[in-house]
Amino acid sequence: MWREFREFAMRGNVVDLAVGIILGAAFTTIVNSLVNDIIMPPLGLMIGGVDFANFFVTMKGGAFPTLEAAKTAGAVTINYGLFFNAVIRFLIVAFAIFILVKQINRLKREEPAAEPAPPAAPPRQEVLLAEIRDLLKARG
Repeated sequence: MWREFREFAMRGNVVDLAVGIILGAAFTTIVNSLVNDIIMPPLGLMIGGVDFANFFVTMKGGAFPTLEAAKTAGAVTINYGLFFNAVIRFLIVAFAIFILVKQINRLKREEPAAEPAPPAAPPRQEVLLAEIRDLLKARG
C-alpha cells in the first residue's frame, strides 16, 4: 500500500498540481494586495471617497458606520462591497491566466507537420487485373 501511494504521489501530474497550488496561493496574495491597496482606493475616491469593503446592508442588529463595527456587534449583514472586491480579484486573475496561457501557446514550439505517407500499394487482385487488361489491349 505504501508503494502504491508513493507511486501515485510521485507521478508528474500530482507534483505539477502541488506546484500549481503553491504558486496560486502566492499569486492570490499579490492579487489581493493589488485590488485592496492599489485599485480600490482610487476607485473609491472617484465615487466620493467610499471604501467598497464597507458597502453592506444590515439585515438584523441596527445601523453601523462600518462593516467591522457591525461584525463586532454581531449584526447580520449582506456584504456586497466585499463581493465586489472579490469579483474584481477574479477578473484580474482570469485575465492574468489568459495572458499566461496565450504566451505559453505562442512560445510552444510548433511541431513540424508529418509528411503524408506514400500511397499504399494496390491489392494483388488489382495488380493482376491491370496486367490482364494490359495484355488484352496489346492483343486487340
